[in-house]
Amino acid sequence: MIPKRVVLDTNVCLDLFVFRDPRWAALHESLRHGILEAVTRNDCRTEWQLVLHYSHLKLDDERRAIVTREFDALIHCHAAPLPEPACAPLPLCRDKDDQKFLELARDTHAGLLLTKDKALLKLAGKLRRSGMFLIMTPDAWTRGYCPRPATPP
Repeated sequence: MIPKRVVLDTNVCLDLFVFRDPRWAALHESLRHGILEAVTRNDCRTEWQLVLHYSHLKLDDERRAIVTREFDALIHCHAAPLPEPACAPLPLCRDKDDQKFLELARDTHAGLLLTKDKALLKLAGKLRRSGMFLIMTPDAWTRGYCPRPATPP
């Protein structure tokens, strides 16, 4: 079963929207065609905006604006809801800056968090066993969950 609602961490967004990594073309198409619904919240989007200004990316204002428009068109920004009182507690991520992606996935009932971050990936088994959501790399999603075109009879 393919989880429809997904969270993409900042590095996956860089690969998709800035670097246009061809390995994730199916992920990009799944977002464009509504097969997947990517979600974010204001603090995650703010991190994204800050990262776009990193000097090593060498993005000018025009390119940043293009990338931001595409991000905003494909990733729906939700207000940060308060966690439901009965919701299961999240494990703590070793990298405090990444905890917000776990919270976002839980609080928006996303079925999947796509990341390449080792600190988040270390929590994949614990979250899978709790039944909350999956955490995997874009590569793992492409190999195991990516929708395949229908084959002719």
